[in-house]
Amino acid sequence: MTEGERSGYLDFLRERREQILQRVADACRRAGRTTDDVTILGVSKTVGVDEVALAWQAGWRAFAENRPQELTRKLEGLREHPEMSGVRFDMIGNLQTNKINQVIGRVGLIHSISSAHLAEAVSKRSVAHGIVSDVLLEVNVSGEESKSGFAPTEVEQALDGLLGLPGIRVRGLMTMAPAHDADAARRTFSGLRELRDELSARSGRSLATLSAGMSDDFQVAIEEGSTIVRLGRTLFSPDYDLR
Repeated sequence: MTEGERSGYLDFLRERREQILQRVADACRRAGRTTDDVTILGVSKTVGVDEVALAWQAGWRAFAENRPQELTRKLEGLREHPEMSGVRFDMIGNLQTNKINQVIGRVGLIHSISSAHLAEAVSKRSVAHGIVSDVLLEVNVSGEESKSGFAPTEVEQALDGLLGLPGIRVRGLMTMAPAHDADAARRTFSGLRELRDELSARSGRSLATLSAGMSDDFQVAIEEGSTIVRLGRTLFSPDYDLR
């Protein structure tokens, strides 16, 4: 990236950030919430280290990757940017058990605990490393066959065992909504919130974190209670039409 390209892209990122923050504020206002309730993750899987560093300059402080090897590449590349020593990365993609060691201790939050088997594996590896990993339980609220995660009934049945695992701390739930269907997205997000409320009441744990909403539906997700939205194209791509 030339110096001129860097300057132009930084200008875009700053302008787009203001647009995103305004939409987040509008959605919070409609829902009677405050913007302090919502964390925005910049999903950086399609961009390079330079773009992430420029996004930091534009004001973003939290990012996410969906592949452990790309997480490693970003973290290694960002060593050349000491001003970003406090950067937060989360893991949001499917996590294979043989890649757990590349993730634990390096991310703020693992969003994609999609089965009891994976939870147990992360628990075991975290204990072995002497750490506690903050995690979310991925729930397939919409029931789409193409999506991974616990079915709502499965997470209800497994919750007590998951909460009792050493080495992990269950902070809440994550889901993905059907694409290109605003009504289905709203039902999915409200369903996640209602499920969290039921699980919280039963377990006595707050499960306060709800990771839901991406570029096309983050405003609806916030209206329905999401506390983390995961934005890739809308944050990083000048070609994305932010409505």
